[in-house]
Amino acid sequence: MGIGRYNSEGYPDPTTYEALKGISREEMAGKRAYRPLVYICSPFAGDMEGNAQKARRYSRFAVGNGAIPVAPHLLFPQFLDDRKPAERAVGIFAGLVLLGKCDQLWVFGSTVSTGMAAEIEKAEKRDMVIRYFTEDCEEV
Repeated sequence: MGIGRYNSEGYPDPTTYEALKGISREEMAGKRAYRPLVYICSPFAGDMEGNAQKARRYSRFAVGNGAIPVAPHLLFPQFLDDRKPAERAVGIFAGLVLLGKCDQLWVFGSTVSTGMAAEIEKAEKRDMVIRYFTEDCEEV
């Protein structure tokens, strides 16, 4: 049911109409609240399939916590081969570029790979918020 321009007796009621319309706009604005871009930092090399599954779980966790996840290690392996050093270097470089667009770095797991170390170092240089989580998505 929408907001009516008329009161219960059928007379125009512009003051009430404008007030209710303003409240409705505020409610809609709240539904489109700000969501920070967070860079998902977790291992990929080695057990690539298992690590990709974990990265998907971490990304889902970020969404569930009001963030927009950026997980380059889920995107770039679609067209870059992580086992080829030149292509891996391109992927790491591109990931660091994306990191610069993010508000926070979320690090998952107890193992820090060389790629993760580069991401953490870059985030520290940029004074980004860095949050650490266990593999079970509990903040450390």
